[in-house]
Amino acid sequence: MSRLRVAVVGVGYLGRFHAAKYAGLEGVELVGVADSDLGRAEQVAAEVGCRAYGDYRRLLGQVDAVSIVVPTPAHFEVGRDFLSHGADVLIEKPITVTLAEADALIDLAEARGRLIQVGHLERFNPALAAARDQIGDPRFIEARRLNSYTPRGTDVPVVLDLMIHDIEIILHLVPAPVRDIRATGLAVVSPQADVASARLEFANGCVAHLSASRLAAHSERRMHLYQADGCLEVDFGQRRLAVVRIDPAVPPPGLRSDARQMEAGDALADEIRAFVEAVCRRRAPEVTGRMGRAALDVALRILAQIEASGGAPAAKRGAS
Repeated sequence: MSRLRVAVVGVGYLGRFHAAKYAGLEGVELVGVADSDLGRAEQVAAEVGCRAYGDYRRLLGQVDAVSIVVPTPAHFEVGRDFLSHGADVLIEKPITVTLAEADALIDLAEARGRLIQVGHLERFNPALAAARDQIGDPRFIEARRLNSYTPRGTDVPVVLDLMIHDIEIILHLVPAPVRDIRATGLAVVSPQADVASARLEFANGCVAHLSASRLAAHSERRMHLYQADGCLEVDFGQRRLAVVRIDPAVPPPGLRSDARQMEAGDALADEIRAFVEAVCRRRAPEVTGRMGRAALDVALRILAQIEASGGAPAAKRGAS
């Protein structure tokens, strides 16, 4: 059986790790890495043992699947080119800048029989995986995602950089459409919103509060899910799951608390392995293009609310 031919386009901070994960997989041939900075591509290629390209178009038609880890504004063009040449694509989040671009990629993939997986990495966090069989019908969700400032990721607002992780997870967990959105935010040190807060109300009555900041003094990636029988706390950063349940067998107030610390894992390796398996078995990936599109839709609606509130005018945050 021939090996799956893959490539990585964009080998900056994250793309370098994509290349390393592919290089370590059995049954996979890392054909090449591409980057507009040829020197950087050559450095990563030397590390993983493949060819380097300064122009990704030289890889078109040469691979079966590709990771696209370029800045968000280039997602559409690079994704379109590889889909048009018969490759399945793993596109880092957000899927594209606009919904029209996302729809065009999804339509192209379906017409060509190709797969799109969107790189919402937290779906592969072991704490979330442990929580899945305990999540029933959440009625209230609180998500906080904080990070200290770094220039990496500031090509998009914090909603598309950080908050979109929680948006995608919540959309996956709540089986109802979003009925209403209220949001505010502020551009502080970058041209686009650096802090944001959003309230999502779903048609089934569930309400989610999300906050995100890239100006925090500490890092936090945590989600609380409240349901009729108790509360779950998923700590993505510490890989920890805490559960508080109603238990008539314990003294008043009749609550039992349990916590589990997950072993250190490799979410990116799991994500790429899942992509490779989806490609080889021709099955839907964990996070499909349509799921990524749904997360982008809500994120853009949040950004519209922030713009309306005056927190990040279009002139500051750029086109979306």
